[in-house]
Amino acid sequence: MRRWMQIGALLAALAAASVASADTIDVDGAKRSYTAQLPAKKPAPLVIVLHGKTQRGADMVARTAWPQVAKREGFAVVFPDGLNHAWADARTKAGPALRGPPPGTDDVAFIAKLVEKLVANGTADPKRVYVTGISNGGAMAMTLACARADLFAATASVVMNLTDEAAVTCHPSRPLPMLIMNGTADPLVPYEGGRGSSYFAADGFWSTDETLAFWRKLNGCETDDASVTELPGRAPADQSTVTRISSHCPKGHDVVLYRINHGGHRMPGFAPDARFPKVATSLLGPRNGDIDGAETIWTFFSQFP
Repeated sequence: MRRWMQIGALLAALAAASVASADTIDVDGAKRSYTAQLPAKKPAPLVIVLHGKTQRGADMVARTAWPQVAKREGFAVVFPDGLNHAWADARTKAGPALRGPPPGTDDVAFIAKLVEKLVANGTADPKRVYVTGISNGGAMAMTLACARADLFAATASVVMNLTDEAAVTCHPSRPLPMLIMNGTADPLVPYEGGRGSSYFAADGFWSTDETLAFWRKLNGCETDDASVTELPGRAPADQSTVTRISSHCPKGHDVVLYRINHGGHRMPGFAPDARFPKVATSLLGPRNGDIDGAETIWTFFSQFP
């Protein structure tokens, strides 16, 4: 009986959550679009999820577990749309044939205004606002951590490293907890830095170790690894494993790396992340199925109110 009561309570909670809906916000005279999934109980934690280049917010809704995790845990999740399917992060050099947003696009202002709107209308708890992104969205998440640390409680970046341009302009107003999730077989953002093997790759990336050391220094952490944990291989068929590397940091300044061993330019997960998985594997590399990116990032975020 208790089991059925638990199932009934879960179904009721899912039904109470609002269905994701599209909306717009005016930013310096331009209409910017986003999709929001809001819980019944407010104010709630808020997670901003930023898509990769060539994508839209709808791709993050359909191809990640963020909607399911948000419903279960009762937080608001918002999926903004970048102009030209891209974000104006701190880098100015894009890979060949990959157009960025229009000149003058201020995506820091867009995301800041979106957060401020959701705090002002009572949807979001201002002490529990988080930002994460994948690829170009991961670079944008780092840019926001550098430029508007006052808005967020923690940040997570997936399959992205810093560049000289991004690092030299990074002066956060306060330390933010940072989670990094990178694959060692990424053809677009190479784990060891430089230029990836893909035709679409840009050049000048730092290595993941250098990126990790940068955030450790900003957050006042020690330079060595606090612990290295090999996570259970729950999907042996993917021939990929996950190593969690934590840091010795002051309380609330945590910096964590999830190294996806033999993982490509993709967020780990259990559900398909592409309409044509074989094509995605050939272009972006292998995908890990031992952990789910959204679940892992939310577990990290939820520690930091």
